[in-house]
Amino acid sequence: MTLFERVLRRELPEMVAEGVQIHFVGDLACLPKSLQAEIKHAMAATANNQKIKFVVATNYGGRREIIHACRSLAAQVKAGLLDPADIDEVLFEQHLYTGGLPDPDLLIRTSGEMRVSNFLLWQVAYSEIYVTKTLWPDFDRAAFHEALRDYQQRQRRFGRV
Repeated sequence: MTLFERVLRRELPEMVAEGVQIHFVGDLACLPKSLQAEIKHAMAATANNQKIKFVVATNYGGRREIIHACRSLAAQVKAGLLDPADIDEVLFEQHLYTGGLPDPDLLIRTSGEMRVSNFLLWQVAYSEIYVTKTLWPDFDRAAFHEALRDYQQRQRRFGRV
């Protein structure tokens, strides 16, 4: 975790200069306090940047995220702050770790894996999936461009026929 802190601290000035807005999603409360402080600082320092949204999943699990959202909504219902009939997809999404962020357009799976692996289970409902046999450590700029070329050939239907 200290390596994570050092890399974040080292890369932050470049992210600010490049207009990157960084977000962290996951159960961040379980991380060391010093890392939580670096994450909070990085998000605050890049909050007004608009060129690129960079989302880092840390201590993240899709099932855990959905349970977290359900518990949050249930607590509001129990406190009398929310009528269960008012819970819809929009409200539910606001309680996910990714609340306020757009759903991914493209999910790239390396290593030939043909599953989503508990990753953004709610958010990838209409994402296009690109599978490559390239292993993650070898997934370079050329492999990324190939995934984007493939994606550009797709006709997005978002569940419509």
